Amino acid sequence: MYKSGMGTRDVARFIESMFGSQYSPTTVSNITATVLEDIQIWLQRPLKKRYSVIYLDGLYVKLKRGTVSGEVVYFAMGIDEDGHRQILGFYIGGQESSNGWREVLKDLYKRGATDVLLGVFDGLTGLEAAFRETYPKADVQHCVVHKVRATFPKIRVQHRTEVIEDIKTVYTAEDKDLALAAFDTVYAKWGKLYPKEMELWKEQLPTLLTFYKFPSLIKEAIYTSNPIERMNKEIRKRLKPMNSLTNMDAAEKIVYLQAIDYNERNESRAIRGFADPEVKKKLTEMFEARYSDKITSEE
Repeated sequence: MYKSGMGTRDVARFIESMFGSQYSPTTVSNITATVLEDIQIWLQRPLKKRYSVIYLDGLYVKLKRGTVSGEVVYFAMGIDEDGHRQILGFYIGGQESSNGWREVLKDLYKRGATDVLLGVFDGLTGLEAAFRETYPKADVQHCVVHKVRATFPKIRVQHRTEVIEDIKTVYTAEDKDLALAAFDTVYAKWGKLYPKEMELWKEQLPTLLTFYKFPSLIKEAIYTSNPIERMNKEIRKRLKPMNSLTNMDAAEKIVYLQAIDYNERNESRAIRGFADPEVKKKLTEMFEARYSDKITSEE
């Protein structure tokens, strides 16, 4: 019941109404606290060495600390060599910042995730630099969907549909050369009306089109951070009935229970495209090209 989003008071009332047994909210909290030990073990568990993709995203939860305030939950999700998507870790506390992400990434590396091909996340200032510090040999893919959403409100209402459709020709092109040519067309058409927005697109194009370096069969999985956002949406749905949580432990319990449930549902399900033999071969070649010197030095 607690895992599904019921607060401790609601659980206590339900048990009393169904069975006549009285449990105080504190007792229910103490019972659910048995998972706190499991959480620490889970958060420190070793990770696999290679991850084709690591997604990063933050979710805000309300905690009662004198007043109700939002604190970020940092999430890291990975797709391993076999194409299985798993939550690698979560970290609760404070406001989202590049320093916070730097600590998250250091923890992933320390737990064994040393070889990464691609980091996928939105354009939070400082996050790209923090990622490259830990994974200098990995590529960065900024979420195209986030970028389109950020552009949308800055375009006049009468032009929005046309501009967004034109931009779509850039990231749906068959290859990078065609994508760059499509952007030149978009820039020529809209650059005078929306110079700031078009310049920002031009500046960020290298990290918005990174996915073209990778096999086309996995494009849908890597050009956006939607996979981790969908997972965050599931967790947010579980947290919503609680309105606000009493403390950090309460937040950790709910997020942990949802995280292990997510991982169990996805542990044997390969993401579309990643199970293709040619894709696996190409990704293996990319790992070896980038990290073979590390293998030699370890030997």
